[in-house]
Formats: sequence, C-alpha cells, structure tokens
Amino acid sequence: MAAETLFQRITDYAHRADPYPLYAELREHRVARQEDGSYLVGTYHEIEALLHDPRISSDRRHRTAPDESDPADEALPPAFIGLDDPEHHRLRGLAMHSFGPPHTPGRVDAMHGEITRIVKELLTGLADKERIDIVDDFAYPLPVTVICRLLGVPIEDEPQFRQWSDAIVAGIDPNPKEDPAERQHAAAEARKAMALYLGGLAEKRRDQPSDDMLSAFAAGDGAGGQLTPLEIMTTSVLLLIAGHETTVNLITNGVLTLLRHPDQLARLRTDPALMPRAVEELLRYEPPVQMLPQRTPLADIEVAGLTVPKGAPLILMLASGNRDPERFRDPDRFDPAREDNQHLGFGSGVHSCFGAPLARLEAQIALNALIQNLDAPRLTEDPPPYRRSPVLRGPRHLLVERD
Repeated sequence: MAAETLFQRITDYAHRADPYPLYAELREHRVARQEDGSYLVGTYHEIEALLHDPRISSDRRHRTAPDESDPADEALPPAFIGLDDPEHHRLRGLAMHSFGPPHTPGRVDAMHGEITRIVKELLTGLADKERIDIVDDFAYPLPVTVICRLLGVPIEDEPQFRQWSDAIVAGIDPNPKEDPAERQHAAAEARKAMALYLGGLAEKRRDQPSDDMLSAFAAGDGAGGQLTPLEIMTTSVLLLIAGHETTVNLITNGVLTLLRHPDQLARLRTDPALMPRAVEELLRYEPPVQMLPQRTPLADIEVAGLTVPKGAPLILMLASGNRDPERFRDPDRFDPAREDNQHLGFGSGVHSCFGAPLARLEAQIALNALIQNLDAPRLTEDPPPYRRSPVLRGPRHLLVERD
C-alpha cells in the first residue's frame, strides 16, 4: 500500500493489537509524507537525532496550520511537556526540584516501601479469585494510588481521577477517521476540573504542609523561582496523567509479554534480580508510548534525504525505532537480558520522561510480585481487547486464569 496512508492504517483500531508490521513498512521509507501533510519518522537514528535537535518544537502553536483549541481549555496554559526552552527548562526544573536529584534525590527511592505495601494489598485482594483482570484489578489501581499519594491526594478522592484521566487520554487520540472536537472538549473539561481540584489542594497545603509534592510546589523553595498557582495546576495534572497512564500500560504490556514467553517468565521467577533489565527490554519491545504526535520543525529540515518544511506536523514513531534492525540485533525477539539497550521507551533529549525513575520502580516491584504470586497463569484471550488510543497503547482488559 501507499506510504501516504501509513498513519491512517497505524491509527486504525484494526491494527492496535499488532502495529509492528506497519512499523516495518514505515522503516523501509525511513520518513513518509502523509496525505494530510504530516511526516512520519520510523527509524531509530533519525528519531534520536530529532529528539535532540533544537530546531524541533514541542509547542503545537508553531504549526503552519495550528490545531484548533477548545474554548474550555483556554484558561489553562500548556504544561511544560508542550513548551520549548527556555520556558520548558524553567518549569521542568522547578518541578524536578521537588521530585528528584539533585535537590530531592530520595523521594522516589522512599516510595519503595509504599509501593511494595500497595502491591501486597492488591495481591491479597486477588487471593481467592480464579480469574483476574490484570488491568482493572492490578495495573490500574497501583500507579494511580502511587501518584495520588506522591502528590498528596486524599485516599477518598482517588476514584475521581479515573474518570478525569480517561477523558484526558481520549482527547489525545489522533484518529484521522473521527471528528476530534467532542473528545477534545471532554478532555479540556476534565483537565480543567482536575487542575482546579489539585490547585485547591495545593492552596490548603500552604497552611497545612505535608511531606508530598503539592506541599513542595506550594512552598516554592526552588532555586529558580516559584511556580504560580496556574503553573502548579498544569504541572500537577501532567504529573498525574503521565505518571499513571504510561505505567498502567507498562505493567499490562509486561504481563502480556511474559505470558506469551513462558520460558522467560520462568527465568525471571527463578532469577528476580534480572527484572530491572527485563523492564528495560519491555520498554523497548512493547513501549507504553508508541509515538510522539506533536513535534514541529521551526525551519525546513532534512530527514533521511527528505525535506520536512517549517511548521509541518512531525510524528516520531518511537515504537518503530525500538524495533529498528539497524540499531538492535534481532529486534523482534524479546530478550530480558538484552545488553546495549538504549531504547526510546521514555523518549530522549530535553523532553525525556520526567517520571521514568518512578515508572521503572513500580514496574519492577509489580511484575516481580505478580510472577511470584500467580500460579500457572493463563491468558483467556489473545490478543486481548486494546484501548482505543494508538499513542498510549495497551490492553483495556487482560483476563488471566490460574489454578
């Protein structure tokens, strides 16, 4: 088929369970112009170079034909993930001051015990079940509980975040066959509601601080300045969505991959110390974020011999780059002991995933606990039903039976 229809075929739900043959087709072209004027990039070295190229913008407002925004979203500025330096660097730095090294090096490590306790609680609740939905019973509640507790969201309010989160994620689904207006409006409303809630909670933390990130944001002790109330809202929403949705997919895709490779599951059961490398391989082999659909050249650039004009939508297919045989040996083989695994699972460059250390820790603890506690697990359906989004790709349900 024509290269000009690749994005339409990749985003077609019929290919959600296995988009990898289409990624292989894309790599034959390296970069492919689409019917709508966008450009797909599918090879590892080109994607890596573009992620480090200062001429590539993450701000969709630089597009020649800008995306139509919903009026409900105008009150909220873009989060730092959708901005360029120097503003991106400022906001990311202020958020990182409360999250990781060098200023708060122990926050993620300190979550190890809490994550382990949450995992044990979830597994205890599954003890008498013969059939388990890995998504609803385990992979969803774990990261949403972790990120809510990290931010300081009261336990009784945690269920509200699923409805908001689902609406926000649906809004970024780049399905060329559907009118995005309704989804984008619902996503904007959900984002605003979540932002107002988190902003109000941060205000309470100013007078009654606790050992959580919202308290740290409200205190504003970053060396580079202080987040405004509006910036606290947008940053908190970003952390909750990014810290939750991708980890759900990482855990679920991990369980599915291990059940499809029982020899490797048995290997990890007897050698749990191998799990950190296995998680890196899962991030390469079945990445939770398949593509970055919102990149824009600030000037005409050449990619693999093709000129991509200034302002054209540029879509970086991370999952395709992760299976590029020019970069990875035997790329379609799942190898939990793979060496030289510089995957694109968390992106690269200045916009690399902010929450990668936490996602890694959650996945390692969760997968080790699952494979040690589930006896003879079996898939009831393969492939399972997938979520609609081609960007955040993962099963919507993953039913497993056990003895």
